[in-house]
Order: sequence, then structure tokens, then C-alpha cells
Amino acid sequence: MLSRTADNLFWLARYTERADFVARILDAAMRLASLPSSYSGERNEWESALASAGSMETFQGLYSATNEDTVRDFLAFSPANPSSIRNCLELARTNARAVRTALTTEMWEGINGAWLEFKRFDGRSMSREEFARFLEWVKSLSLMFEGSAHRTMLRNDAYWFTRLGLAMERADNTARIIDVKYHVLLPENERVGGSLDYFQWTTILREVSALTAYHWVYRDRIRPMRVADLLILNRQMPRSLASCYEVMVRHLDLTADAYGRRGPSQRLASATLGRLNDLAIEEIFAQGLHEFIEAFILDNNQLGTAVAEQYLT
Repeated sequence: MLSRTADNLFWLARYTERADFVARILDAAMRLASLPSSYSGERNEWESALASAGSMETFQGLYSATNEDTVRDFLAFSPANPSSIRNCLELARTNARAVRTALTTEMWEGINGAWLEFKRFDGRSMSREEFARFLEWVKSLSLMFEGSAHRTMLRNDAYWFTRLGLAMERADNTARIIDVKYHVLLPENERVGGSLDYFQWTTILREVSALTAYHWVYRDRIRPMRVADLLILNRQMPRSLASCYEVMVRHLDLTADAYGRRGPSQRLASATLGRLNDLAIEEIFAQGLHEFIEAFILDNNQLGTAVAEQYLT
């Protein structure tokens, strides 16, 4: 496979997954914003959405106020935000068009149709209910893309690079939303373990489609350490960091076997998965959840660089 084809497939999957993630954090912010103002002290759910997306600095250069209208516009529709839903869908379609012969008909029609339909939405005139339906539509696109890839693609290098991009983006997104919940979302005057803390963790679980899974695994009320355990170490949970790295290691190994050569990307992915397998959640909290997540995101970025240098350039 040509490196530019692999690059297009890798980033097609990443942008599709990123659009889904941005929709999910906007949905979470809307749920938290619906709490009565007397429920807590200082409100910062819209700042948390920007922090989750890693877009605070870009936002502050474009908008003078942080509120529902400006954050919705910036994260969903702004062409000036590289990670807005708009730009993610446009870039996904651009990458898909470049490799149409490597995609199945179902995948191309899904991505192309999504971009054409997106252009019919007018974010400025949407009510909150209409915007919520729009976010559900965006999330359904990711399910469509992943499902069509799983059901229609040959299990060859095109599929492997698609799965690799999706898993790498998902790992980054899961790490960021855990970190932001712990360090941004809960007001300083609110008790950890209190009612607001419980509601926020429940919202986060719902937004990563993990609330039912949590109750199946732990059969207990929501506890922060167990939420972190589910989303970091539990390999049965598809969005957990361990599960994402299991997917990456498997498809990087398949690529290495097919091409007859291993390299830095295989070594880095295997080392990260090994560390996750050896950890207990108590160890992560003892060293500091924020510090662990910061190191993980750095390692994940280094793996992305290694994959690019080894296969995509």
C-alpha cells in the first residue's frame, strides 16, 4: 500500500471518531448546564467542554465570552476550529475521496452523504432541542462508519490502518475526558463524592456509552475510582485505554507481519499496553490521576509520530 493511501485511511478514521467525541462532550455540557443554578456554585461546564477538546487557546483568540452559544458555535460549526464537527466531517470526506478505491461503497456513501447533509444544518437558528438532535445525528455517523468498516472491508492493510487510527483517536479522547472531569468540571467548593460529583460522573459514563457497562461490571453506585478503572484498565470496555491499545497492538502486529518488518510503533504500542496490564487503579490514584493521564497522552502522541514516520510518510 502507498504511504499516502495509508495516511488517508488513518486520518479518515481519526476525524470520524473526533467528530463523535466532540458531539459527546457537547452533549455532556448541555446535560450539566441543565442543572438548576442553585445546584452548585460556579458553573464551568462550557469551559470543561473546551478543555476536553483541547481547544481553549484557539477559542479565546476568537470569542470574548464563554457561554453556550459561543462554545456550541466554536465546537460544532466554526471553520476556524480545526477540530470542530464541521471540519472533522469535511476532512473525513476529503480523505475518503482521496482513497475511494480502498473503501467499500457503503463507507464512501456514508461519509459523502454525511458531509452533504451537514451543510443543510444552520447552527445559528437551532434551539437546544434541535441541537441535541443534531448531536445524536453526529454520533450515529460514527456508528455507521465503524459498523460499515467492520462488516464490509477486507481484513487487509486498509482495514488495519483504519482500525489503528480509530483506536488511537479514541484513546486520546477517553484520556482527556477523564482528566477534565477530575481537574476542571467539579467546582472547588463542591465535595468530592457529593451529589454534583455523582451526577457528573454519571453524565460522563453516559456520554461514553458506559453507564450500563459500569453497573454490569461493578453492581454498585457510581464511585470515581471504579469509573476510572472501567475507562482506563478494563479491556472489556471498548473505549478504555487498555482496550484501545489492545486494538492498536493487534493491528500494528498484523501490519508488521504483512510487511515483514517491525519498528518503533510496534515497540511503543506494546510497551504502553504492557504498562496498562501491570497497573492497578489504586497505583494510578496513588501517583496522581492527572499525572498519569498527562503521561499517557504524551505517550499516545509519540506513538502517532512513530506510526507516521514508519508508515505514513
